[in-house]
Amino acid sequence: MNSYIEQENGVVPAVCSLDCPDQCGLLLHKEEGRIVKVTGDPEHPVTRGNICNKVRKMTDRLYDPERLQYPMRRIGAKGERRFERISWDEAIQTIAERWKALVAEHGSESILPYSYYGNMGNITAEGMDRRFFNRLGASLLDQTICNAAGAAGYRYTMGGSYGTDPETMDQTKLFIMWGINTVSTNMHQVSIAEQARKQGAKVVVIDVHKNQTGRWADWFVPIQPGTDTMLALGIMHLLFAEGLTDDAFLAAYTVGVEELREHVKTYTPARVSEVTGVPEADIRELARLYGETTPSCIRIGNGLQHHDNGGMCIRAIACLPALTGQWQYPGGGALKGNSGFLAFDAAALQRPDLRSNPNARVINMNQIGRALLQAEAPIRSMFVYGSNPAVVAPDSEKVQQGLEREDLFTVVHDLFLTETAAYADIVLPATSSYENTDFYTSYWHHYIQLQQPVIQPYGESKSNTEVFRLLARAMGYDEPELQASDAELIGAALDDAPNPYIEEVTYDRLAERGYMRANRSEPLFPGKLPTPSGKIELYSKRMLADGHPPLPTYVPLPLDEEPYPLRFIPGPNHNFLNSTFSNNATHQKLEKQPRVFLHPADAEPRGIASGDKVRLWNHRGECVLEAVVGDQVVQGAVVSQGLWSAEPGTKRLVNALTPDRLSDMGGGATFFSGRVEVERIQAP
Repeated sequence: MNSYIEQENGVVPAVCSLDCPDQCGLLLHKEEGRIVKVTGDPEHPVTRGNICNKVRKMTDRLYDPERLQYPMRRIGAKGERRFERISWDEAIQTIAERWKALVAEHGSESILPYSYYGNMGNITAEGMDRRFFNRLGASLLDQTICNAAGAAGYRYTMGGSYGTDPETMDQTKLFIMWGINTVSTNMHQVSIAEQARKQGAKVVVIDVHKNQTGRWADWFVPIQPGTDTMLALGIMHLLFAEGLTDDAFLAAYTVGVEELREHVKTYTPARVSEVTGVPEADIRELARLYGETTPSCIRIGNGLQHHDNGGMCIRAIACLPALTGQWQYPGGGALKGNSGFLAFDAAALQRPDLRSNPNARVINMNQIGRALLQAEAPIRSMFVYGSNPAVVAPDSEKVQQGLEREDLFTVVHDLFLTETAAYADIVLPATSSYENTDFYTSYWHHYIQLQQPVIQPYGESKSNTEVFRLLARAMGYDEPELQASDAELIGAALDDAPNPYIEEVTYDRLAERGYMRANRSEPLFPGKLPTPSGKIELYSKRMLADGHPPLPTYVPLPLDEEPYPLRFIPGPNHNFLNSTFSNNATHQKLEKQPRVFLHPADAEPRGIASGDKVRLWNHRGECVLEAVVGDQVVQGAVVSQGLWSAEPGTKRLVNALTPDRLSDMGGGATFFSGRVEVERIQAP
């Protein structure tokens, strides 16, 4: 047994498991075998002891009396939350018998795993589960709900998820926070920017909503939703026109510069201003500030990609650092993600070779509602873990209708009886990350971290890896790969990973040290990228072959599909992380209540004042929130924050309004491209 578990009292190391770029090093304070306090690890090279309120109050979640303690079987109607306790043996046997029957009658693709990164542990999120479902031959889930569009767009330009090293950003002189609420979603980026600010750095925020990050900035630039590509192209126009480009860098490390130079001539400040709502003078000032400041870094947010044109948006912004040669300098460039530096051997971990049907159907997780309602070759069973689709998936009324199907056998493995679990036939209690062994790879900084068990499993809860080992035995699968230990899974992912940046990282070394850094000490250039040309691709032949414009091009958001006057942007809030913590009274109290922000020019004609209850609606559904009227948002857009728990009798589920259309690239979500009408229903 791990010594951390045996240690009844004292302080032990840990890592934050939340889907957050910071991935903090933690210290867990134990008394009589329980975690009584969570603090930051001051020795961690990046996070340095600072943590957010969500993690600081983690004990409320770990020991919440509502946390699941044993397996349960549904005894009421779906959604009624009526269950009875059963044993693990009965639960596993029930699942295995149902699945064997479904495979025999309808084929293995009638079963669908639905998961995401509610726990960012790699073997929890994509280890034994992938091995099991590959062996079963289940339908494949296209996990595109978060960053797929932006990752695809960035990849066309840079070849992969490679960006600025956060540990060099104390040298940055200009930060452009583009479409990211950094204060709430990447707090250590703020800490680093503050260090640089003391040496004269400036912070510019470009966003639809003047949220906490916008208020923190030196200069907030409001922009119309979905027009960021146009602004990026306008900046390019001015950089070329005013001689602010680094021509030596462009000649050495890019392809397509002359094509881009000609292409952006039509993106004049006047045209860009008309589309984006950013004044011409501000566009010129921003371009000159960017072109004349070195090193500068663009922190690219997640929200931008959640539009129909989201992939092209990120593709365009990713071209900007090349024009001014920022990649040459420590602290310069851009950061959408850095997961390429920590890439492990996914095939060795997930074992796709166990699958006898490699061409199995693929279901996009953003369209799970319509998939559950399809009549032809229907999904007949779904196993949900690390996600809560009833709340997080778009077009949630479709999702609910699908989950209500009596012929859908649903299993949910979670810490709580979530909104999705309310529709389950079998509910399984999950361990927290502090009860598991796992390894974590940040998608922002350059550290791999190991979590070893710190406390005993809560009640009868089991880890994801153990559940799938049990299911493999119950299904009669005798492959040794399906009984591998957690240490063996981690070793498979790390010990021979074909990534030169982590060639020194092995399970044994990680177990000894706790965390290790990717072997990156220099800027990306001089160097070779994993693009077809080995260079930054301002012009992309691959994009052309894939049916996209080969140069960054502005494509307006669709208007004709949704004849409603206001663009709806359901962003994150400060105290929840997607639906995690939204069920916790402490975090609900901190966030107070679900609200929607409107510009006075949109509120006044509708008779709406701050404090009014308002109804947001479109053809998909409706939502009731409290209005906040002010210039925090641009005219023509309404912004909500947070995925609030869908408690009975409330209408605050914002994804009742969001479209399940897919983005231009990567099959990504279009949460921020929906349109709504708003009306007042009640004064304060």
